[in-house]
Amino acid sequence: MIILGIDPGLANTGWGVIEADGGRYRPISYGVVRTESGGELPKRISLIASSVGRIAREYAVQAVAMEDIFFAQNISSSISVAKVIGAVTHECLTLGLEVCYFTPLQVKMAITGMGRADKNQVQQMVMRLLKLDKPPRPDHAADALADCITYAINASTMARMKGALK
Repeated sequence: MIILGIDPGLANTGWGVIEADGGRYRPISYGVVRTESGGELPKRISLIASSVGRIAREYAVQAVAMEDIFFAQNISSSISVAKVIGAVTHECLTLGLEVCYFTPLQVKMAITGMGRADKNQVQQMVMRLLKLDKPPRPDHAADALADCITYAINASTMARMKGALK
């Protein structure tokens, strides 16, 4: 299965694409969609959504895993990120893709087994799981790859559960 992971942000939206086959993961590509801080908000959001759509089509993505909003101290930046999440979700649904959201806690648990793992621990595990020589950079792309792996792990677990329930 080809999975697109998204780490949403207004200035930097990380993305990563992996192929998941059982418990094996192969990195395909990753990067960041950047927008200019002085640009108009609707145009920045549109650029992010259309870029994600282009990436999904280019790599024949079958599912999308996106980190859900995390409310921190700055509520106004959280609102902008929520708008990005909405636009990217719309773009992906228009392409007929399944979109799943994961909280930072869910991603940390899936990748490291620890809900309080720090960013470095998550990046080290992403590097190991994808058999990379070095941690993916920038951080936003590494986070997006972690979202992909989280989707793959959850999909595998759900498939096993469905089989056990029959």
